[in-house]
Amino acid sequence: MRVVFLPGAAGSSAFWQPLSRLLPADWDRTLLDWPGLGDVPPSPEVNGFDDLVRLTLAVIDGPVDLVAQSMGGVVALRVALERPDLVRRLVLVATSGGLDLKRFGASDWREDYVRQHPAARRFIVEQRPDLTGRLPRVRTPTLLVWGDTDPISPLAVGRHLADLLPRAELVVIPGGNHALARDRAREIAPHVLRHLA
Repeated sequence: MRVVFLPGAAGSSAFWQPLSRLLPADWDRTLLDWPGLGDVPPSPEVNGFDDLVRLTLAVIDGPVDLVAQSMGGVVALRVALERPDLVRRLVLVATSGGLDLKRFGASDWREDYVRQHPAARRFIVEQRPDLTGRLPRVRTPTLLVWGDTDPISPLAVGRHLADLLPRAELVVIPGGNHALARDRAREIAPHVLRHLA
């Protein structure tokens, strides 16, 4: 079993270390960084979401499970749409899923992000991929993990994605916020293990 972890806009693979450590020792894990996002050093080859999709596909040499946080979920869904033969299962945590989050009452994180990461590539706050019309074509079994106190990706987003994705299951972690995959890894690990096993 091979699992590839995709971070959110903070860009660092360290986000996934707490959960990764809780998975079976014999599972092959790849934790990706996003060059140029957060505090991760940039690469001239990464200037948009298309490049993040390309980076993800470059580490996949056969069917994998993708586990993605926040905007990493947009990348995971694009990979599942473009190369369904390579994605066995998806775990999406607190993602936008390529939806317009304004209609769900989400807080806009972009201004705070730019203040905290002034050197980050601007595409992350400027590009807003819209996958709405394509999501019903995702046939990959998908686990959606949400907290019910997340202002960035409110629970209504998870519920809407559960309706749009034909093979999705939504798990809600009471009191969970946007970083629940890192901060409450022990609570979500059993759900991830059940879905990926």
